[in-house]
Amino acid sequence: MPSDLDFAGPLREALLAADFTYDRVAEAIGEQAHRALGRNETLPALRRTTSGAPLDTLVRLFLLQTRVARDHAERALPGLVDRLCNAGLLEQSVGEVAARTDCRPYATDERDLWVVSDLTPGLDGAPVAVGPDHVLGISSASTSLAQLTMREPVGSALDLGTGCGVQALHLAAHASSVVATDVNERALWMTRLNAALNEVEVDVRGGSFFEPVTGERFDLVATNPPFVISPATGERLVYRDSGLPGDRVVEHIVRTGPDHLTEGGWLQVLANWAVVDGRPWDERLGSWLRDDCDALVVQRETLDPSAYVELWLKDSGHHGRPDYAERYDTWLSWLEGTGIEGVGFGWINVRRGGAGRHELIEWPYDVEQPIGPAVRAWGSAATALRGLTDDELLRSTLRARDDVQQETVGRPGAEDPEAIVLRQQRGFRRARTADTVEAALVGASDGDLALGQLLGAIAALLERDEAELRETYLPVVRELVGEGFLVLG
Repeated sequence: MPSDLDFAGPLREALLAADFTYDRVAEAIGEQAHRALGRNETLPALRRTTSGAPLDTLVRLFLLQTRVARDHAERALPGLVDRLCNAGLLEQSVGEVAARTDCRPYATDERDLWVVSDLTPGLDGAPVAVGPDHVLGISSASTSLAQLTMREPVGSALDLGTGCGVQALHLAAHASSVVATDVNERALWMTRLNAALNEVEVDVRGGSFFEPVTGERFDLVATNPPFVISPATGERLVYRDSGLPGDRVVEHIVRTGPDHLTEGGWLQVLANWAVVDGRPWDERLGSWLRDDCDALVVQRETLDPSAYVELWLKDSGHHGRPDYAERYDTWLSWLEGTGIEGVGFGWINVRRGGAGRHELIEWPYDVEQPIGPAVRAWGSAATALRGLTDDELLRSTLRARDDVQQETVGRPGAEDPEAIVLRQQRGFRRARTADTVEAALVGASDGDLALGQLLGAIAALLERDEAELRETYLPVVRELVGEGFLVLG
């Protein structure tokens, strides 16, 4: 694998000169072609990029994976074609140049980036063919983890299982130091290249799991591990298969990850987990969580075994091949034999320290993206509630979050609603039914009166016993704070 990255600076200059950025490419090819490319169809974009100008050439070369004329490539990448061929990014034949790797524009809220990875498989319906050390590029999983990860400034961050380094690039924008690890040597080289190409500092290390950072602690660990649940047999695609059966890779990270966190540090994991016959998913995952950590686990989706196997056999290009039925049957039989009746997908967020508040929820509904700030707010609420006695809570002031709205459900013209629903418009967009007291309490929480005073006023208004109201609704208030409907202080 090449180690000389001195071409990264000139490549960056050429990409900038061609205006090869996410927004400019989307504008150049148009909305229709951009959507088609998202479906792995290149023809609409090919029709829009025929000028031979540097931007069109780079789009055709890297994103559409089509050969371009040598003189067009030289114009777009002046003085770089031979160097990029020697580095393995391009290849050339008589009069033409083709890409051997993807180089894709990417954008965060703060800056334009570029990400080098292996070529996107399956364009225009071509057979998917990836090697065991294939380095996946920007994917729905990588963008999901980027949206999940908190972006507050931290001292140190770890991108565990970095792949092509997408998370490391994000982390470098708000962490003083970033370490990126992987077992795939090809991935490590591409991460070093992407760090150099984007002018960020990343400490790239090879090794399995937390082995490369033994004895070190981080303020933030973000990971999209190889979480595919499969029997540990046959060939292995490193970017998705851990070599461990079932969901042991995720369990291992969740159990041992806190040992590598600073006090108050976060571990954020995008993962699959097994839904085992006869045991609730949240009970099973809850057994992985430590009492010295707070944790928010969100199950976003559940697939049945057959849908899950089909998904990943198509991902590896086996759909339609002669051995497809045999592989399907073997995988499905293994899942059935191990009692796995479904596979959950979602987010695991663990914070070292705290009172061991564990919340595991199933939430397949739309959320506001990025969701990282909502996870941070959940952690802040857990901190605010930690050790807070009932007397202290009664003396506290509360404020309803600005985005909380109240809905009433019932027959048109009915005197009283059948139900009252409190619904968040931001973050997780949670909703919960409320009775008259709960709705009145949230409605009156404007930060002026203490909770005890509010409960006293509501008790008088509804002609209820104040002591009984306190006993009944103090736990409810804790739930409302924990779920983000109310904010303390």
